[in-house]
Amino acid sequence: MTRVLVVEDDPQLVRALVINMQARRFGVDPAPDGATALRLAAARQPDVVLLDLGLPDMDGVDVIKALRGWTRVPILVLSARQASGEKVAALDAGADDYVTKPFSMDELMARLRAAVRRTEESPLGPETTFVETDEFTIDLLAKKVARAGREVRLTPTEWHLLEILVTNPGRLITQKHLLQEVWGVSQSSKTNYLRVYMAQLRRKLEADPSHPRFLITEPGMGYRFEG
Repeated sequence: MTRVLVVEDDPQLVRALVINMQARRFGVDPAPDGATALRLAAARQPDVVLLDLGLPDMDGVDVIKALRGWTRVPILVLSARQASGEKVAALDAGADDYVTKPFSMDELMARLRAAVRRTEESPLGPETTFVETDEFTIDLLAKKVARAGREVRLTPTEWHLLEILVTNPGRLITQKHLLQEVWGVSQSSKTNYLRVYMAQLRRKLEADPSHPRFLITEPGMGYRFEG
Protein backbone atom coordinates (compact mmCIF):
# COMPACT_ATOMS: atom_id res chain seq x y z
CA MET A 1 0.00 0.00 0.00
CA THR A 2 1.28 3.46 -0.95
CA ARG A 3 1.58 5.61 2.20
CA VAL A 4 0.97 9.35 2.01
CA LEU A 5 1.92 11.89 4.67
CA VAL A 6 -0.57 14.80 4.53
CA VAL A 7 0.79 17.95 6.21
CA GLU A 8 -2.15 20.36 6.44
CA ASP A 9 -3.76 22.36 9.25
CA ASP A 10 -7.21 22.78 7.65
CA PRO A 11 -9.30 19.95 9.18
CA GLN A 12 -11.94 20.06 6.45
CA LEU A 13 -9.37 19.70 3.68
CA VAL A 14 -7.59 16.94 5.60
CA ARG A 15 -10.89 15.07 5.93
CA ALA A 16 -11.56 15.39 2.18
CA LEU A 17 -8.04 14.24 1.30
CA VAL A 18 -8.18 11.26 3.66
CA ILE A 19 -11.55 10.12 2.28
CA ASN A 20 -10.42 10.43 -1.35
CA MET A 21 -7.07 8.74 -0.79
CA GLN A 22 -8.42 5.87 1.24
CA ALA A 23 -11.05 5.29 -1.47
CA ARG A 24 -8.11 4.86 -3.87
CA ARG A 25 -6.38 2.46 -1.46
CA PHE A 26 -3.70 4.85 -0.22
CA GLY A 27 -2.61 4.74 3.40
CA VAL A 28 -2.80 8.21 4.95
CA ASP A 29 -1.01 9.79 7.94
CA PRO A 30 -2.25 13.35 8.69
CA ALA A 31 -0.04 15.92 10.43
CA PRO A 32 -1.42 19.36 11.51
CA ASP A 33 1.97 21.08 11.79
CA GLY A 34 5.61 20.88 10.73
CA ALA A 35 6.99 19.32 13.90
CA THR A 36 4.47 16.49 13.79
CA ALA A 37 5.16 16.01 10.09
CA LEU A 38 8.90 15.57 10.63
CA ARG A 39 8.31 13.06 13.44
CA LEU A 40 5.82 11.06 11.36
CA ALA A 41 8.06 11.13 8.29
CA ALA A 42 10.89 9.52 10.27
CA ALA A 43 8.60 7.00 11.95
CA ARG A 44 6.33 6.01 9.04
CA GLN A 45 8.67 6.40 6.03
CA PRO A 46 5.95 7.64 3.61
CA ASP A 47 6.09 7.04 -0.14
CA VAL A 48 5.02 10.63 -0.87
CA VAL A 49 4.39 13.84 1.10
CA LEU A 50 1.58 16.37 0.49
CA LEU A 51 2.62 19.59 2.18
CA ASP A 52 0.86 22.90 2.85
CA LEU A 53 3.28 25.82 3.05
CA GLY A 54 1.25 27.84 5.58
CA LEU A 55 1.65 25.78 8.75
CA PRO A 56 1.01 27.11 12.27
CA ASP A 57 4.46 26.38 13.70
CA MET A 58 6.92 26.74 10.81
CA ASP A 59 7.13 27.61 7.12
CA GLY A 60 6.56 24.71 4.76
CA VAL A 61 9.81 25.51 2.93
CA ASP A 62 11.67 24.74 6.17
CA VAL A 63 9.87 21.39 6.36
CA ILE A 64 11.03 20.63 2.81
CA LYS A 65 14.62 21.51 3.69
CA ALA A 66 14.50 19.35 6.82
CA LEU A 67 13.14 16.37 4.87
CA ARG A 68 15.70 16.81 2.11
CA GLY A 69 18.43 16.50 4.72
CA TRP A 70 17.80 12.75 4.86
CA THR A 71 15.20 11.58 2.31
CA ARG A 72 14.41 11.87 -1.41
CA VAL A 73 10.70 11.09 -0.91
CA PRO A 74 8.57 12.99 -3.47
CA ILE A 75 7.08 16.18 -1.99
CA LEU A 76 3.97 17.77 -3.51
CA VAL A 77 3.26 21.25 -2.18
CA LEU A 78 -0.37 22.31 -1.62
CA SER A 79 -0.71 26.05 -1.15
CA ALA A 80 -2.90 29.08 -1.69
CA ARG A 81 0.26 31.10 -2.40
CA GLN A 82 0.30 31.90 -6.11
CA ALA A 83 3.33 34.18 -6.50
CA SER A 84 5.96 32.62 -8.76
CA GLY A 85 8.66 33.49 -6.21
CA GLU A 86 6.93 31.33 -3.60
CA LYS A 87 6.73 28.42 -6.03
CA VAL A 88 10.38 28.72 -7.04
CA ALA A 89 11.42 28.87 -3.36
CA ALA A 90 9.56 25.62 -2.65
CA LEU A 91 10.94 23.93 -5.77
CA ASP A 92 14.48 25.13 -5.05
CA ALA A 93 14.20 23.76 -1.50
CA GLY A 94 13.51 20.32 -2.98
CA ALA A 95 9.77 20.07 -3.66
CA ASP A 96 8.82 18.01 -6.71
CA ASP A 97 5.51 19.59 -7.63
CA TYR A 98 3.32 22.54 -6.69
CA VAL A 99 -0.50 22.43 -6.62
CA THR A 100 -2.29 25.76 -6.11
CA LYS A 101 -5.48 25.79 -4.03
CA PRO A 102 -8.28 25.35 -4.90
CA PHE A 103 -7.49 22.24 -6.94
CA SER A 104 -9.26 19.36 -8.64
CA MET A 105 -9.11 16.17 -6.56
CA ASP A 106 -8.78 14.07 -9.73
CA GLU A 107 -5.77 16.11 -10.88
CA LEU A 108 -4.18 15.89 -7.44
CA MET A 109 -4.59 12.10 -7.45
CA ALA A 110 -3.00 11.94 -10.93
CA ARG A 111 -0.04 14.00 -9.68
CA LEU A 112 0.22 11.76 -6.64
CA ARG A 113 0.31 8.59 -8.74
CA ALA A 114 2.89 10.14 -11.07
CA ALA A 115 5.10 11.12 -8.12
CA VAL A 116 5.05 7.56 -6.82
CA ARG A 117 5.57 6.07 -10.29
CA ARG A 118 8.68 8.10 -11.06
CA THR A 119 10.44 6.83 -7.94
CA GLU A 120 10.21 3.25 -9.21
CA GLU A 121 13.33 1.82 -10.79
CA SER A 122 13.29 1.35 -14.56
CA PRO A 123 16.01 -0.89 -16.05
CA LEU A 124 18.08 0.61 -18.84
CA GLY A 125 20.04 -1.07 -21.58
CA PRO A 126 23.86 -0.91 -21.60
CA GLU A 127 23.79 1.56 -24.48
CA THR A 128 21.99 4.17 -22.36
CA THR A 129 23.70 3.93 -18.99
CA PHE A 130 26.15 6.83 -19.32
CA VAL A 131 25.86 10.20 -21.07
CA GLU A 132 28.80 12.58 -21.42
CA THR A 133 28.88 16.17 -22.69
CA ASP A 134 31.47 18.94 -22.60
CA GLU A 135 29.81 20.37 -19.47
CA PHE A 136 28.45 17.42 -17.46
CA THR A 137 28.15 13.65 -17.20
CA ILE A 138 25.09 11.55 -16.35
CA ASP A 139 25.25 8.05 -14.87
CA LEU A 140 21.73 6.76 -15.53
CA LEU A 141 22.12 3.57 -13.52
CA ALA A 142 23.55 5.27 -10.44
CA LYS A 143 21.20 8.26 -10.97
CA LYS A 144 24.07 10.72 -10.58
CA VAL A 145 24.99 13.89 -12.45
CA ALA A 146 28.41 15.53 -12.24
CA ARG A 147 29.70 18.85 -13.50
CA ALA A 148 33.37 19.87 -13.35
CA GLY A 149 34.05 16.80 -11.23
CA ARG A 150 31.43 17.67 -8.61
CA GLU A 151 28.09 15.94 -8.09
CA VAL A 152 25.02 18.00 -9.00
CA ARG A 153 22.02 17.45 -6.74
CA LEU A 154 18.73 17.06 -8.61
CA THR A 155 15.24 16.62 -7.20
CA PRO A 156 13.39 13.44 -8.29
CA THR A 157 11.29 15.49 -10.72
CA GLU A 158 14.34 17.20 -12.24
CA TRP A 159 15.99 13.81 -12.61
CA HIS A 160 12.97 12.22 -14.29
CA LEU A 161 12.67 15.09 -16.77
CA LEU A 162 16.39 14.98 -17.59
CA GLU A 163 16.32 11.18 -17.92
CA ILE A 164 13.54 11.29 -20.52
CA LEU A 165 15.39 13.90 -22.58
CA VAL A 166 18.87 12.33 -22.51
CA THR A 167 17.62 8.83 -23.34
CA ASN A 168 16.08 10.32 -26.51
CA PRO A 169 19.03 12.38 -27.83
CA GLY A 170 18.18 14.74 -30.66
CA ARG A 171 14.50 13.82 -30.53
CA LEU A 172 11.85 16.48 -29.89
CA ILE A 173 9.85 15.44 -26.83
CA THR A 174 6.50 17.20 -26.84
CA GLN A 175 5.21 19.22 -23.91
CA LYS A 176 2.21 16.88 -23.69
CA HIS A 177 4.42 13.80 -23.47
CA LEU A 178 6.64 15.30 -20.79
CA LEU A 179 3.68 16.51 -18.74
CA GLN A 180 2.07 13.07 -18.93
CA GLU A 181 5.25 11.17 -18.09
CA VAL A 182 6.56 13.42 -15.33
CA TRP A 183 3.44 14.89 -13.73
CA GLY A 184 0.63 12.63 -14.91
CA VAL A 185 -1.17 15.51 -16.64
CA SER A 186 -1.29 16.49 -20.29
CA GLN A 187 -3.14 19.82 -20.31
CA SER A 188 -1.38 22.50 -22.31
CA SER A 189 -2.16 24.98 -19.54
CA LYS A 190 0.40 23.24 -17.32
CA THR A 191 3.40 24.10 -19.51
CA ASN A 192 4.58 26.52 -16.80
CA TYR A 193 5.78 23.43 -14.88
CA LEU A 194 8.07 22.55 -17.76
CA ARG A 195 9.43 26.10 -18.00
CA VAL A 196 10.22 26.21 -14.28
CA TYR A 197 11.97 22.83 -14.21
CA MET A 198 13.87 23.33 -17.46
CA ALA A 199 15.12 26.68 -16.11
CA GLN A 200 16.29 24.90 -12.95
CA LEU A 201 18.08 22.18 -14.93
CA ARG A 202 19.79 24.77 -17.10
CA ARG A 203 20.96 26.72 -14.06
CA LYS A 204 22.49 23.53 -12.68
CA LEU A 205 23.97 22.11 -15.90
CA GLU A 206 24.50 24.74 -18.60
CA ALA A 207 27.49 27.11 -18.70
CA ASP A 208 25.19 29.87 -20.00
CA PRO A 209 21.61 29.03 -18.95
CA SER A 210 20.15 31.85 -21.07
CA HIS A 211 21.80 30.36 -24.18
CA PRO A 212 21.62 26.60 -23.60
CA ARG A 213 23.70 24.20 -25.69
CA PHE A 214 22.21 20.93 -24.49
CA LEU A 215 18.68 21.44 -23.15
CA ILE A 216 16.96 23.07 -26.12
CA THR A 217 13.48 24.59 -26.28
CA GLU A 218 11.39 24.19 -29.43
CA PRO A 219 8.90 27.05 -28.89
CA GLY A 220 5.30 25.91 -28.65
CA MET A 221 6.25 22.27 -29.22
CA GLY A 222 8.57 20.81 -26.59
CA TYR A 223 12.19 20.18 -25.70
CA ARG A 224 15.15 18.20 -26.97
CA PHE A 225 18.55 17.11 -25.66
CA GLU A 226 21.53 17.75 -27.93
CA GLY A 227 24.52 15.77 -26.70
